[in-house]
Amino acid sequence: MATNRTFTMLKPDSVEKGHIGAILEKINASGFRIVAMKLTQMTKQDAEAFYAIHNERPFFGELVEYMTRGPIVAAILEKENAVEDFRTLIGATNPADAAEGTIRKLYAASIGENAVHGSDSDENAAIEGAFHFSGREMF
Repeated sequence: MATNRTFTMLKPDSVEKGHIGAILEKINASGFRIVAMKLTQMTKQDAEAFYAIHNERPFFGELVEYMTRGPIVAAILEKENAVEDFRTLIGATNPADAAEGTIRKLYAASIGENAVHGSDSDENAAIEGAFHFSGREMF
């Protein structure tokens, strides 16, 4: 059963480049309601835990280093069909392959620095949201 909430994270490159406002405006303009949001910085331990699924991949160390180099914006978004609609809004992981007008096409520099995270399933949205917003019933 599809939920109406998803999780997103504006990654360090988006924050560093001053794209928070523009990205949040695009999210709101696409019909999402922000129900929780915070500016935070992931520790190495946080990043390793959040991305544990990738710990055997060759890029894991670089990913952890990237995600801990500066602040991120974590948010819970609400909209009917939230996960799928948000994945469409952010575009392909590789900004060169992302559709025109998507967040990654507009704001990502590369596959590695791709501006924003979006949950890939309802189950992962709940897990990722709880990771950043513990103690709240978000889903």
